[in-house]
Amino acid sequence: MSLVELRMGNMTKEKPVYEVLARKYRPRQFSDVVGQQHVTKTLANAITANRIAHAYLLVGPRGIGKTSIARIFSKALNCQKGPTSEPCDQCDSCLEIAAGRSLDVLEIDGASNNGVEQIRELRDNVQYAAARGPFKVYIIDEVHMLSISAFNALLKTLEEPPQHVKFIFATTEPQKVPATIASRCQRFDLRRITANDIIGQLKKIAVLENISVDDEALFAIARGAEGGMRDAESTFDQLISFCGRTIAESDVLSVFGLVSRQSLESLAFAILTGDITGLLTSLSELDRNGKDLQRVVLELLEHFRNVLVVQQGAGAAGALDLPDRQMETLRNHAGQLDSSQLLRIVELLIETESRLRLTVSRRTLLESSLIRCARTATTVSIETVIRQLAALKRSLGVPDTNSEVSQPVHRNPPGYPPVENPPDRVMESPRFPREEESGDEPDVSGLADPVEASIAETDLERLAATWPELVSEIGRVLPRLAAMLRGSRVGRVGVGSVEIGIDSTRAGDPGFLSDPRNRLVIEQAIQRRFGVALSAQMAPLPSTPRPETNPVQKPETTSASDFLSKDPSALRWIQKFNGTIKKDT
Repeated sequence: MSLVELRMGNMTKEKPVYEVLARKYRPRQFSDVVGQQHVTKTLANAITANRIAHAYLLVGPRGIGKTSIARIFSKALNCQKGPTSEPCDQCDSCLEIAAGRSLDVLEIDGASNNGVEQIRELRDNVQYAAARGPFKVYIIDEVHMLSISAFNALLKTLEEPPQHVKFIFATTEPQKVPATIASRCQRFDLRRITANDIIGQLKKIAVLENISVDDEALFAIARGAEGGMRDAESTFDQLISFCGRTIAESDVLSVFGLVSRQSLESLAFAILTGDITGLLTSLSELDRNGKDLQRVVLELLEHFRNVLVVQQGAGAAGALDLPDRQMETLRNHAGQLDSSQLLRIVELLIETESRLRLTVSRRTLLESSLIRCARTATTVSIETVIRQLAALKRSLGVPDTNSEVSQPVHRNPPGYPPVENPPDRVMESPRFPREEESGDEPDVSGLADPVEASIAETDLERLAATWPELVSEIGRVLPRLAAMLRGSRVGRVGVGSVEIGIDSTRAGDPGFLSDPRNRLVIEQAIQRRFGVALSAQMAPLPSTPRPETNPVQKPETTSASDFLSKDPSALRWIQKFNGTIKKDT
């Protein structure tokens, strides 16, 4: 043996190969698995009760323990003390499975062994008994990568495997697994690991490795891992190599380009208060420090989502897995805006995140989007204005005129014909207060108009002249009502009421016109135009006979009495003086 070989041999003996933290602290028992108690407890109980299925499907994102649970389950089945829910980790079977060299537990990568030939080989080998333990276990990782032909070749074996064979499938995309395969498995959905669970596990590793790390740094690592324990452990391992035995939050932020919690909260507060200058300054500082702007948008989006959750009450906020200091900040921010404004800000951030992937000038787009968010936060919504006005009315004791409808007493002044079919309700105009009940008849001799000042003569003429325009305005609310009112005209006006003559050829269903809701639309249109509340009464116009075919042209002559009987203005004055129309002789 040469001198070099001797030296290399001595170095190998003195310095063993380094094992990364993700492998060194990989779970060895069901109790070691973090955040997946709903899965580990079910599998342990199945072993204890001897209700072991022939196939399992483990579903979830990367780095949350799918393969680790599969190995622990395999050890529990083939342990020399088992099957047991607590493998000994001392026997040859447990040690071989943990090292990945067991002949009875075969781990197959579905991405590289996705052809039908490999599955046919597997189908032929399942017939042979296990070499050491009672079960032969096949673990297929990323099973969704198998081809359709491979799935079809596996189907029959999976449905009726030999008693000594167990299948464990793991996948990050369960929607790609055919239903015929998934239906033959017991499915377990693994969850993303919470930030507090990740921080707790990293603290245990830090104690065992003699590493000093503050809580803010651990929270930054957990935030960047996005629920994956393996990612968090790999990040922690990398930070130890970079920082040594002492790790601070600034080290985590500088190495992985994360945004500090303080900077993120300052940026969010600038948006909530409409501080455009502070917003642009914070964003410029983040860009100068080399932070990923798309990551900034995602962090802001998550922050405002948490604010929206906190705003819904303590029950919803309890689902957030965040430190107490951060929860206090979220409560403060939740009191700044209402839900509609927060929802609008979230929508703007989602739109910005999707557009950042395609734009060249990221900073310009982000600045303009955040300015829009700040303006949204400082703009009062119409719902807020309505609520504030209603509260102000209640505090001043002002009655709500939109909901209260007065019931006036219908009386006719002397010399006026009675109003037929008095309205059920009339909205009074605030400009004309109702007269008090009295036994004396009112004196109308000094009035220029015979309708108790409810509408002036000039307004009546304007009403008759602008009636087609009112019909068009009504059509924007109720087109069917406007269609029936075409050809109608304003007729006689009584005390607080106006009679509308309806063309009998367009009237259609009489019940539709007499519907109080339709009458209310007409009354509101008149009140908006003239500021006077009148009750609308419907009356059909006299029908005109159809013209004869080829009628004989006769000169049109109109007598004075006929003219007076058809003129509304003349009728009003005749009624005022109790006059009559004398027929022409």
